[in-house]
Amino acid sequence: MASQGAQYEGTDGTDDAAPESPKAAGGSGNGDTKSQDPKVAAAIAAAEAAGPQGVTTVRVDSWIWAVRLVKTRSMGATACRGGHVRVNGERVKPAHGVRVGDEVRLRHEGRERVVVVTRLIRKRVGPPVATQCYVDNSPPPPPREAVAPAGIRDRGAGRPTKRDRREMERLRGVTGPGSVSGPGPVPGKGFGSAPGEPRP
Repeated sequence: MASQGAQYEGTDGTDDAAPESPKAAGGSGNGDTKSQDPKVAAAIAAAEAAGPQGVTTVRVDSWIWAVRLVKTRSMGATACRGGHVRVNGERVKPAHGVRVGDEVRLRHEGRERVVVVTRLIRKRVGPPVATQCYVDNSPPPPPREAVAPAGIRDRGAGRPTKRDRREMERLRGVTGPGSVSGPGPVPGKGFGSAPGEPRP
């Protein structure tokens, strides 16, 4: 801290108070410094300081992992290789560099995320800090009823009967061994074999 004080010393030898910049305070420069939690601001500053200084880009796979859009960095790289990540409308490779102001589109787990980069970080941070690193323009997620699987049973309904199972298979279009069109016993033979008789 002494070096910072010496840095802002006036030309006449007096100590001038250093003006606190929005970036140093953890704000994004648009006047949100007062509404921000000091712990969040400190965590953002630590995350920004984790990488090499003076660099204006960060790898896209590293950034989407750091801001918690994907669970692991390898998942981010796989999404990039599969064409599920776009930066400013163009498909990108995992090593593509993102800058402040870039729009990142990510299709992951059946949902599209659209975010605008406001901070460049390389270190994974907690959810409150991660939301300060981008502006979320994503469409709202689909309602839970729309994504619920078809095989959900009411609580307390018990185990499905054979009839229930056949109806579920008919709805899904699956034919199993117990269905009408599936294989069954050969007439006159049955499923088992007589003792001493070789099994088919």
